[in-house]
Amino acid sequence: MAHQISFFDGESPLRIGKPIRLIELFGGIGSQAMAPRNLGVPFEHYRLCEIDRFAVNSYNAVHGTAWEPSDVTKWRGEDLGIERTEDCCYILTYSYPCTSISKAGKMEGMSRDSGTASSLLWEVERLLSECAELPQILLMENVADVLSPKNIDEFSEWCRFLESKGYTNEYQVLNACDYGVPQNRERIFMASWLGSYYYDFPEPIPLERRLKDVLEEHVDEKYYLTGEAADKLIATLRDNAGGGDF
Repeated sequence: MAHQISFFDGESPLRIGKPIRLIELFGGIGSQAMAPRNLGVPFEHYRLCEIDRFAVNSYNAVHGTAWEPSDVTKWRGEDLGIERTEDCCYILTYSYPCTSISKAGKMEGMSRDSGTASSLLWEVERLLSECAELPQILLMENVADVLSPKNIDEFSEWCRFLESKGYTNEYQVLNACDYGVPQNRERIFMASWLGSYYYDFPEPIPLERRLKDVLEEHVDEKYYLTGEAADKLIATLRDNAGGGDF
């Protein structure tokens, strides 16, 4: 399990004592907004950038908002709307597309000028460089392949950029099965913050729930794949994985 350790611990634990304004880049259906919502933490859906109109429609249905689709490459730093940071805590999430770095994809990488979906990370660099005031906290979740030999140089470059802007970074690969979810699903989580603070990721908890505990006993047949559809899906997955068994 990859775990980044800082040589410089902050003076106090990272705490939020101001009203939260949440800015979501590559926001999807708003799964990251569900975390504070489910924890009962009050926050404002402040900005959303998501190009997929179906995802935005789902976001609005789930969260009761009225966002329109938007393209991160068309945004400017001022569009983040960061102001009065002395009164508000801005949390920016930027879980950029994993399709070009995941083993389930083509693994084309996320280098700056590659033109891949995952290279949209560098649009976040541009936006932060254009900001007069920076968000106090940045959060990112992605596939663990961010730390693979193919992508580690770009990830290190990203970390150095954030450090140049005054952020402290902490990242760790966490597995869903270590936090109450009956699924073997590793993801890298990264938190970055301004100020002299420290942050520790939560310790694993015992897994007491099994897959059968969350599956429905009776499922409508419309949700089942036909034999032909199943064969096509398996063939697609095999092609994306480079052939062979999986």
